[in-house]
Amino acid sequence: MTAHKDGHLPGEEMFRHVPCIRVDGEKTEVATHEVIEEVPYALFINGRHAMTAMMSPVQLEDFVTGYLFTEQIIKSPDEIESIKIEKNRLSVITKNLFKVLGPKKTILSGCGGSASFIDTAKLPSIKSGLTIPATTISHMIKEVLASELHNMTGGIHVVGLASPGGVIIRSEDIGRHNALDRVIGYALRNNVELSSTYAICSGRISSEMVRKCLVANIPVIVSRGATTTLAIDIAAKTGLCVIGFVRSATMNIYTHPERVQGVPSLPQ
Repeated sequence: MTAHKDGHLPGEEMFRHVPCIRVDGEKTEVATHEVIEEVPYALFINGRHAMTAMMSPVQLEDFVTGYLFTEQIIKSPDEIESIKIEKNRLSVITKNLFKVLGPKKTILSGCGGSASFIDTAKLPSIKSGLTIPATTISHMIKEVLASELHNMTGGIHVVGLASPGGVIIRSEDIGRHNALDRVIGYALRNNVELSSTYAICSGRISSEMVRKCLVANIPVIVSRGATTTLAIDIAAKTGLCVIGFVRSATMNIYTHPERVQGVPSLPQ
């Protein structure tokens, strides 16, 4: 197996061999199968419980950094004094111990606490001059999503961060939102200019994936899968280019096609 760009080996601590009965027509046998780990991690910020995430147990410092940033709890990794990783617990100390730690929620609460809508007026807009050839997008999605772990287990999402120069980092997790936080956290911790990057993911582009890209100022998000109408509506108003169903030379560009070189504008 080849190491990821951050030195992490694919599959490291991410699956267990679980016994099962394998059935093939009339033939049965006792076997084992590689099953993805799903681990609860309680996140504490300055001693206060912030949330509990179900995720894969790798690249935890990148996840914490990216999550705190995309939830707008911190503005840069410099605000983090320390991250302590214990079993099922992630403890963060910030330099400002008296900082109000509640994230700036963009999802407004409806009756009974259900989400009603995302207020795009409270979201940042993309500020970037990045444009990408369509052929580069097709090539990069193949490179990022070629996951040995997914082929082995069938139960993992992959998210990568790329620039015109190539793939910067990729992450695998049971949840694509966690994986996106990880690659954003890696970029922040390694001084990557996010306005010159684009996100590549294996799963559906949701409004939450769009929100995280807007906070991080990532101008393009690409998937081999589908997107949602809310994700498209938010992206259209905020300058984010959303591209779905990337398969070989085909793709659907839903918003801001000016970021893809050589394609026409959308009809008004």
